[in-house]
Amino acid sequence: MNATTQSDTMPRGPAGLLDRSRIVAQAGFNRWLVPPAALAIHLCIGMAYGFSVFWLPLSRAIGIGKPVACPDMTLFGALVTTTCDWRVADLGWMYTLFFVFLGSSAALWGGWLERVGPRRAGVVAAVCWCGGMLISALGVYLHQLWMLWLGSGVIGGVGLGLGYISPVSTLIKWFPDRRGMATGMAIMGFGGGAMIGAPLANSLMNLFRGTDSVGVWQTFVAMAVVYFAFMLGGAFGYRIPPLGWRPEGWTPPARSTRPMITHGNVHLRNAHRTRQFWLIWAVLCLNVSAGIGVIGMASPMLQEIFGGALIGKPELGFVALDDSQRRAVAAIAAGFTGLLSLFNIGGRFVWASLSDLFGRRNTYTIFFLLGIALYAAAPGAAHAGSQALFVAFLCVILSMYGGGFATVPAYLADIFGTQFVGAIHGRLLTAWATAGIIGPVVVNYVREAEIAAGVPRHLVYDFTMYILAGFLVLGLLCNFLVRPLAEKWFMPDSEVAQIQARAQTFAAEHAGSYGIGRGGLDGKAALAWGVLAIPMLYGGWVTLGSALVLFR
Repeated sequence: MNATTQSDTMPRGPAGLLDRSRIVAQAGFNRWLVPPAALAIHLCIGMAYGFSVFWLPLSRAIGIGKPVACPDMTLFGALVTTTCDWRVADLGWMYTLFFVFLGSSAALWGGWLERVGPRRAGVVAAVCWCGGMLISALGVYLHQLWMLWLGSGVIGGVGLGLGYISPVSTLIKWFPDRRGMATGMAIMGFGGGAMIGAPLANSLMNLFRGTDSVGVWQTFVAMAVVYFAFMLGGAFGYRIPPLGWRPEGWTPPARSTRPMITHGNVHLRNAHRTRQFWLIWAVLCLNVSAGIGVIGMASPMLQEIFGGALIGKPELGFVALDDSQRRAVAAIAAGFTGLLSLFNIGGRFVWASLSDLFGRRNTYTIFFLLGIALYAAAPGAAHAGSQALFVAFLCVILSMYGGGFATVPAYLADIFGTQFVGAIHGRLLTAWATAGIIGPVVVNYVREAEIAAGVPRHLVYDFTMYILAGFLVLGLLCNFLVRPLAEKWFMPDSEVAQIQARAQTFAAEHAGSYGIGRGGLDGKAALAWGVLAIPMLYGGWVTLGSALVLFR
């Protein structure tokens, strides 16, 4: 049954600030105030994509100028050591934990979110994400890697999951007439978080860096404070429409004759019993595994492949750079991370919109075919010393990575109907959790194995690129096998009617009572968008400025 009922949304006496009954929109509310609230949260938690800017500085947290290496250190030893610097692969597990707990928490607590509303979920997400960063700051200060894993990886990962799904569900309800656009707005901020956060983190680390510190723990504290303020603002800006609400003058479109778009609805209890669910699960998992591996190592990858060429000294490899040169290279790499984030954002709008024209399965086919070609060609661009071509390849790849996230909710709605699409989407995000293990582990440990085998730093990612292309080949095959569901899976009309009965009754009783969702960019909406425009313009300006060096 739908967890949201009339009793969930109507006031029942005194209610706390986080109670669902306090956030039902009243007459005159402008629905365009909701996207900025969603973006405020997603732009903060989206910094998860930019955490690679911390890996190299943290790998010198003790040695400062040069890592204190302990070649025989085990993974358990790395968790508790106070005398050896951490390896990049050990730090990369925190990135894996982000997405394992994101997917798990989204699947586990999606129903709870629907019952309590997006405001409470947003506040809990803020506490988890920012509190996790503070625990990580203490872990860096005490040099305890397990605290970083627990703080940002586990607790922060739960915050990622709750923060991620709260605006997705809310915006789809507010924009039934523009479902694709709503999906893009809901998750574009998550893709763009690194565009703002990576340059900001790099600037803060340079500010706090000293003879006895690489500046990371101070940066964690500063960013946690700023993010907490923005995320609370977003959570308290959420409103939900009354049940049965529709945009004024809008009626649901006529049934489609396209075979890949269903006319029925599959119950949540049956969705995972179908072959289609697991094929789409594999499609998302393989697409994300390839992209997430690149994002998680974007900053070290660019630095190690091109080294001194990034600052006009192509004769110097990465290991030959001095401390000041590495700082300059790191700043450029932070811009590269932000540039990938920019394409991650754009891909979520562009590809999701194109999927309405091409169809979801065809759009994913484009992702896989084009992605295979680009991953296979990237090593050649690197060997030729073409920074611009290498960066361009990865930017297109990341646009399709973001586009995959924006397209998959509509893919699910096409196959399973719209009645339970939110809950089905939450369960499908376990594919993201799985990809969060596969992608970073493949990239990190292949890199370590190549370095141990004596492969030069500028060549250590070649084999990885071919493996990621292989992931996309498997994804292409799974996507090809997706077919429309058999009629036996669809709920009878009487069951759908029963599920929707409360909402229909409420809508009839309150018809005309809610003049909400009207208008466009009025004063309040313009102010809300303007507040978010400041950091977004900052991130875009810094990103593009840094990226110009890559296209010399």
